[in-house]
Amino acid sequence: MQKQTVTFSKNSSNLFFHILTKCNLSCKHCYINKEQHGDNTLDIETIKNWLTLFSNKSKQTNVIFLGGEPTLHPDLSLAVKHAKKIGFNSITIDTNGYLFNNILDKITSDEVDFISFSLDGATKKTNDSIRGKGSYDQCLAGIKQAQAKGFSTSMIYTISNENIDELSMMPDLVKTLNIERFFIQVLGIRGKSSEIKNNKISSNPSVSQVSKEKWLTLVPKIAEQIALLGIIVTYPKVFLNNDEKFECAALFANNYFVFPNRRVYQCPVCEDLPMHSFEIRNNLLVKTEKINEKNIFSLSIPEGCVMNKLIQPDNLVYDKKGAPKYKIACCLLKQEISL
Repeated sequence: MQKQTVTFSKNSSNLFFHILTKCNLSCKHCYINKEQHGDNTLDIETIKNWLTLFSNKSKQTNVIFLGGEPTLHPDLSLAVKHAKKIGFNSITIDTNGYLFNNILDKITSDEVDFISFSLDGATKKTNDSIRGKGSYDQCLAGIKQAQAKGFSTSMIYTISNENIDELSMMPDLVKTLNIERFFIQVLGIRGKSSEIKNNKISSNPSVSQVSKEKWLTLVPKIAEQIALLGIIVTYPKVFLNNDEKFECAALFANNYFVFPNRRVYQCPVCEDLPMHSFEIRNNLLVKTEKINEKNIFSLSIPEGCVMNKLIQPDNLVYDKKGAPKYKIACCLLKQEISL
């Protein structure tokens, strides 16, 4: 068993490309905020132009097509083919499994490295309560359809208090699915999982993050069980001991979160706020004026991530002297386990 922390590197880049914000589902924890991300669908020429913006490091860049639900875009296949032509390091489609517009018939397994499916419950009852009626069955059906056509598949499980207790049931489920990778994500207090009161973002009580104790008790253990099945498992580190150094991914790596309204963020925790690092103007990547997220990345506080302290402080705990008992890691710091 190999377990490693995936370190940040200037030699790698990830392009999280939201080509639209429309979706057929209404998940409780959806991070899309149309006021901040726009509600338009990019046309294919714009998509091609924006992909070209990041082509200077294409061999080092992983492209992830996102939405909303990206397969709702009628020209997703053309976007994939253009990304392949440019020569990006890898191409992934994140989907809820409905696979609209006959996408599997319009692309090949040579053009896409992974089709990644979102499932947020080991049982139909839990998943459908979070993601919508019928989504559990459709996700599993979509995985089988993709595999039947030769596509490599992975799964994303976003943990909240509503589904953490079913994580222990996932090894039995995934071993029947023939997926190659399993991603565990921590719930971000963004979009539907947040609410704004007195101009402050806070957790929406309808969906909430799990405690440190519950996370550390369950997540690493279940991740190892799934890895023993021959599946590569990736999950966020989340919690740092006080003697561990906090590092912000934005200072060491090139990650870009692109939205249809031309905003480009470097930190996903900032996405509910108009403090993006860049905007795309006339098909050029333009730096935004101060104050933006870049002015926060280099700040150092005992709690670790500054944006976590500002936006989702509920996962912090202090001792009697007011000192934090642990730090919150950068949300992009991952642990990876494989055989």
